[in-house]
Amino acid sequence: MIELRTPSEIEQMRPAGRFVAEVLSRLVDEAAVGVNLLQLDRIAHDMIRARRAESCYVDYHPSFGASPFGKVLCTSVNDAVLHGLPRDYALRDGDLLSVDFAASVDGWVADSAVSVIVGTPRAADTKLIETTRIALDAGIDAARVGNKVGDISAAIAAVATAAGYTINTDFGGHGVGRTMHGDPHVPNDGRPGRGYPLRAGLVIAIEPWFLETTDRIVTDADGWTLRSADGSRGAHSEHTVAITEDGPIILTARG
Repeated sequence: MIELRTPSEIEQMRPAGRFVAEVLSRLVDEAAVGVNLLQLDRIAHDMIRARRAESCYVDYHPSFGASPFGKVLCTSVNDAVLHGLPRDYALRDGDLLSVDFAASVDGWVADSAVSVIVGTPRAADTKLIETTRIALDAGIDAARVGNKVGDISAAIAAVATAAGYTINTDFGGHGVGRTMHGDPHVPNDGRPGRGYPLRAGLVIAIEPWFLETTDRIVTDADGWTLRSADGSRGAHSEHTVAITEDGPIILTARG
């Protein structure tokens, strides 16, 4: 069911957005050569506890997950792009790290993701990450009253295609509110003018993610981490966005 939020409810969602943005900013600062993925998860866990927030991931067990997730972050490295289950791995020079984080504050959820290069960058990784950022901006710009979900999807796809990437539509954006995942689904490819009409009060996560040389993914042995089928690297950018009569509001904007 698609739910629309009142202006007052959107204001109540802002603290969750600020908190998610704060956590991701801290994790980007902490991500360095030698830092363990489990350390990053502990930092986020401590911040959740200090804020008296709630993790959206620890007990999360959808049909595609092998078991309850058990961690508070998704940390995807190099050829992993989504749902990376934190493990005992120390980041290395040149790693491409994607961090996805969602939390509930006072009963409202926000969801966001960012990709960064640890240490020495590769030109191909820089392009891949920047393309997801540009696609996210394009999708947000299309998230306006009077447009449709397909306009967001088409805007994202146009950026990816122009950069030479193909697009997987198995996973994409989604509604956000009292829970992390709701309707409507917002794929990263679609036809303009098609799909659910965008109305004031709709709150969605928009999340382009691309792989360097494929659009096929495989599930890791941990039952969660999604990797490229050909071993090429992936990147992921995401914001929670409220659609209003005055335009889109990015609730998870990082300073």
